[in-house]
Amino acid sequence: MSMMSLAVRLKCRAHFSVMRSGSRKNGVNVGTAARRRNQARQRVGILIAGFAAVFLTVSARLVQYGLAKPVDTASIDRKVHAAASRPDIIDRNGELLATDLNMVSLYAEPRKIVDADEVVEKLATVIPNLDWRDTHRKLRSGTAFQWLRRQLNPKQQADILALGIPGIGFRPEKRRFYPGGATASHVLGHVNVDNQGLQGMERYIDQQGLADLRAAGMTSNTPLEPVRLSIDIRVQNIVREAVARAMNTYQAEAAGAVVLDVETGEVIAMASVPDYDPNQPSRTLPDGTVDKEYEKGWFNRMSNATFEMGSTFKSFTLAMGLDAGKINLNSVVDATRPIRMGGFTIKDFRGKHRPLTIPEVFQYSSNIGTAAVADMVGIPGHQEFLTKLGLLSKMETELPGVATPTQPRTWKKINSVTISFGHGVATTPLQTAIAAAALMNGGKLVPPTFLPRSHDEARLVSQKVLKDTTSADMRYLYNWNGVKGSGRNAQVQGFHVGGKTGTADKVINGRYANDINFNAFVAAFPMDKPKYIVLSIIDAPRTGEHGGRTAASTAAPMIKAIIGRAGPLLGVEPYFGREGDPQLVANY
Repeated sequence: MSMMSLAVRLKCRAHFSVMRSGSRKNGVNVGTAARRRNQARQRVGILIAGFAAVFLTVSARLVQYGLAKPVDTASIDRKVHAAASRPDIIDRNGELLATDLNMVSLYAEPRKIVDADEVVEKLATVIPNLDWRDTHRKLRSGTAFQWLRRQLNPKQQADILALGIPGIGFRPEKRRFYPGGATASHVLGHVNVDNQGLQGMERYIDQQGLADLRAAGMTSNTPLEPVRLSIDIRVQNIVREAVARAMNTYQAEAAGAVVLDVETGEVIAMASVPDYDPNQPSRTLPDGTVDKEYEKGWFNRMSNATFEMGSTFKSFTLAMGLDAGKINLNSVVDATRPIRMGGFTIKDFRGKHRPLTIPEVFQYSSNIGTAAVADMVGIPGHQEFLTKLGLLSKMETELPGVATPTQPRTWKKINSVTISFGHGVATTPLQTAIAAAALMNGGKLVPPTFLPRSHDEARLVSQKVLKDTTSADMRYLYNWNGVKGSGRNAQVQGFHVGGKTGTADKVINGRYANDINFNAFVAAFPMDKPKYIVLSIIDAPRTGEHGGRTAASTAAPMIKAIIGRAGPLLGVEPYFGREGDPQLVANY
């Protein structure tokens, strides 16, 4: 082979090798590009699938909202109607006692809530003490409507609106407001969160037709005439302060008092402590439970409870004897020695151990002398007389929840004897005051009322239960005891206070406690022509004036504190008299 041929061959091989090498290189580039194209397609496919899933989810949610049952606005409206307007309550002089405030309440439509956790977290930044668990449960309930928080203030509403939470809204509501707080809580009562009356005169207003108007949706925007009460808020404040101070000073379990117009039966003031603030009828303890001790203040001892009224009942026993003609003011009964009857011994506290005139029986509060008068009248007459005075039957008045008196199923002689001095019959303090008014006003029993009542209206509803002479004699005895007896601690110079104390052993679990008293004082003033009855009670005092625990040391000073401040406000002019003036006048 020639050198030239060899060179040509080598050149051709080299060229072929170069061509093969280039071919391999191009193949690699082509494969890489293909793989990249495949990956790009996959990514695009994933993105498309993702967008499709999101689109389908949103579409499904929209379809779900479209097919969901519409919100029951009627039920919401019914709830709004339940919190409709109430009439203002004013006192006898036009002073505001209760009114409605415009508020808003927050609600949710759980079916429209997307993220309940987020909603709870946002609301908690505005609403104090929000119950996270309960709110979350409501938001996840799937129902059409749930209240989240009632009666928010305008600032809270604005802050929640700024959060921009879908699926929640506000409804206008009313909130009851009592400017005097606890001052007249047991007269006014209170309402629930739906503005429905639960206690006191608020409950009475509902019972008179307001609840029916609300159910018909006729009270939401309708101006309602104010309800005027017989209460004088000035006197009410004095009475409430006096009984609260007495309960604290005498370390008692409870106390109360009532001021009553003897002619019309109008309750001018009535208070019972412990009481409560109707603006906040319930309280929650730090552990989330209801404060039961605070709710004990709901209990109105003046009309919703019965007590053995002790020696105040001697007023009715002597009136009974006088009205039956069995005794007169000059009669004398033998109180020399105790009475033994049926295994019981009836004796006097600090007895005189001698015959007593009727004024002395009243002045010294003689159990023996009073029992003798009851025995003269007899059991049937005794029952009949107390029934006639309304002391054995349930009292009729506007306040709900009035307690029913208790008495023995069968009256025996021992029952009549003990009832004559206030043991064995339990009645409400308010109806005791009503019966005492009949002793002072000429013998007319006038039902109590918490609404204004004129003298003409009072005459239409009153019943004559005593002779005029009996009433005149009882005024004499009340004045006598106010000047010479246990009523001296209730005396207010210039107002001529008369009355009768009542110190009773308290009944605990069906037994009399010798060391725990229930004390009362029933007073009238001015005694020349009584216009008002004031009755005070104090339950289980541990101490009293000058260390005593009797009614003269506890209940009587309460009367003095009330009349001393309230007398001028009631239009009673103090009269200091002249020497030689008669102590008792006024025939009705």
